[in-house]
Order: sequence, then C-alpha cells, then structure tokens
Amino acid sequence: MSSSRFDTAFVLRLSLAQLISWGSVFYLFSLLIEPLERELGLSRAEVSLAFSLGLLAEGLMAYPVGRWIDRGHERAVMTAGSVLAGLCLVLHSVVTGLAGLYAVWLGLGAAMAAVLYSPAFALLTRRFPHDFRRAIITLTFLGGLASTVFIPLTAWLMQLLGWRDALVVLALLHLLLCAPLHWLTLRGAPGRRKSVAHNVDESGSGLRPLLRSAPFLLVGVFTVLMMSVTVAIPAHMVSLLRENALPEFWVIALPAAIGVMQVLGRLLLFFFEHHADLHRVNRLVPLLIPLGVLALLLAPLTGGWQVAVVGLFVLVYGLGNGMLTIVKGTAIAEYVSRDHVATLNGALGVPLALARAAAPLLLGVMWSPQAGYSHGLWLLLGLSSLGVAALMLAQRLSLRRASPASSGISG
Repeated sequence: MSSSRFDTAFVLRLSLAQLISWGSVFYLFSLLIEPLERELGLSRAEVSLAFSLGLLAEGLMAYPVGRWIDRGHERAVMTAGSVLAGLCLVLHSVVTGLAGLYAVWLGLGAAMAAVLYSPAFALLTRRFPHDFRRAIITLTFLGGLASTVFIPLTAWLMQLLGWRDALVVLALLHLLLCAPLHWLTLRGAPGRRKSVAHNVDESGSGLRPLLRSAPFLLVGVFTVLMMSVTVAIPAHMVSLLRENALPEFWVIALPAAIGVMQVLGRLLLFFFEHHADLHRVNRLVPLLIPLGVLALLLAPLTGGWQVAVVGLFVLVYGLGNGMLTIVKGTAIAEYVSRDHVATLNGALGVPLALARAAAPLLLGVMWSPQAGYSHGLWLLLGLSSLGVAALMLAQRLSLRRASPASSGISG
C-alpha cells in the first residue's frame, strides 16, 4: 500500500497487533512476579531485574530499529519482532533458573523495540505524511485497552492452565496472529525519502545536525522527563492511595479508572484535531500531568474531600496521560523532522529506558514513614513542569524557523 491517504482498515489491523503486543508482553510481567518467586526460589529484586533488563534491551535496540524503518524495512522489522516475542515466550515457559529468565527478557525487550508504539508511530508517519497524527490517535485506541483486556485474560489463563502453559498460549498469539498481521498489512512500504531541507544523505551523516539541534534536544528532555513521571506514579499508586487512608474500594477502583480516562482522552484529542489549533493543544495537554500531581499533593490536606480530590487526580492525570502518548509520539515529526522520525526517536531509546527503569525506584527510595510520598511527588511535580517548559521552547524555536508560507501554522 503506497497511497498516502489515511486507511482506517490498515490502522485497525495494526492496532490489533498493538493490543496483543502490549498486553501479552509489557503488562505480563506484573502477573509473573509471584509465580517466579515461588517456583524458582528467587527474590523480588532478582525477578524485578529481569524486567529492567528487558527495558534496557528495548532502549538499546530503539536506534537500529528506527534506522531500519527509516530505510523502508518496517515489514521485516515488525514481523521479526512478533516472531521473536513468540519464541521468547515459549522459552520463558520452560525457564528453570535466573540466567534463563534474564536471557528471555533481554529477547522480549528487543522484541518490544520492534513491535510497540515507537516503530508503529514511525511507519504511520511515513505512510500517511499528511494525516499521520489522526492515524496515530486511531492506533492508540485499542492499545490503550491492552491492560484492561490482557491482565484479566492472562490471570484467567494462568489460573486455568498454570503460568507456563499460559505463556505458550500468549506465544501462539504472536506467532499465529501478530506475525501474519504485520507481514500482510505492511506490504508496499514507501522507500527511503531524502530530506531536502536537512540534506540527509543515505549514510545518515546528515542526521548529526538534527541530533544536535535545539528542538530535538528539547523534545528529548520533554519526552524523558514526562516518561519518568508517568511510569513512576502507576508503580506506587496503590501504596500511595492507602497512605492517604482511603477506603480499600477506592484504592482499587480509582487506579482502574485511569485506563478508561486515557482512552477518553484520546477520543477528545481526536475531536480537537478538527476543532482546535494543533500547537495550542500540544502546549495544553502536558500541563495536565503536573496539575494531576498537584492534586495528589493536596489530597492529604482536604480531610473529608480526599476521595473527591483523588478522583480529580484520576480525571486530570488519566485524560492527560492518554493524550500525552500522542503528543510524545508526534513531537519529533512536528518540531524536528518528518523524514527521519524512527531514527530520531530511536536516538532517545537509551535515556528513555534508563528513565523508565530508574523513576519507580527513585520514588520508592524517597518514601519515608514520616513524609510518605510527599517529597517524591514534589520532585515529580518539578520534573513534569520542566518537561512542559522544554516542549514549549522546542515548539517556539521550531515554528519560528519555519516560514509562514511553508508551514501554514498559526498559534
């Protein structure tokens, strides 16, 4: 498919693969912690390191994956990623020790680099250069439901079959559904495009000015800081709410509602695409994250209004995080370069992987019996505010460099 017109069926097929990939790999780990500890005799730290290694492998592979996609190899990359995920899940079902566990998660991390949002966003930008934002929003509708679908599904499979056989079932989804979907859907990838504006040649040497440019560095700061915040909060959400002495019903119900709010946020963003200035929306969406953190900081001070204030956090943070996925996924294309999105996003792979691994640990280290999570939340408020400022500055610099005639941009 070489047409640059938006193709809903194409995006929905890719979305189904995203739903399965996110749900059966990224959200799988939390359900495996206790079985692995119990059956392999491992500590919580030893098991947790497996997921950190997976995230690190994902980050290390992000740049080469991005380069391959920019050269038009998206079909091979995503199909191979699905096959690798399936094979690693099969191997995971027979692990008996620590070395094997770490090896399969290194493989699953490499697979995630090839099949999750970053490569999918990049190929949609290449295929639909004039409508990539709408395509990306559509893609994330199903992806946003991955935890809602696969956490209960995987838990049921583990209860019915045991965790080892459940992994084989999940592996078959990759081998028999995702791999064929990628192979058949991604036919006719557009060839490598040369950027006249930035004089990027086939060797990639012309990428250096882009990698050193202020807009790219600022977008990188924005992405890394916001990723740190949005990974740290969910990891400690239940403990944080219990610390505020909320009834157990709300401790479970409120975090569950965040997923629904994320999908609602993406629906709102889809509406805003045609009724609001794109760049104004990009400025406002990230502000919802620090506002949500501020609501959490205020919750202990509100007495009987705690549930209402935490509910406000769920609403603001959930909507913001849902829309922020799109803003982060399109910022490189909007403010740096549309021709080399995959490579430029891949260059952020290692810092993003380190941020994702370190942020939950840092929030836990900053917890104390006296202050609870308050010191960590103040840090997250500061980091998210800096991230918002970095994006605003990148946007200003990028739009100032673009001539009004060529950009057609207001606001």
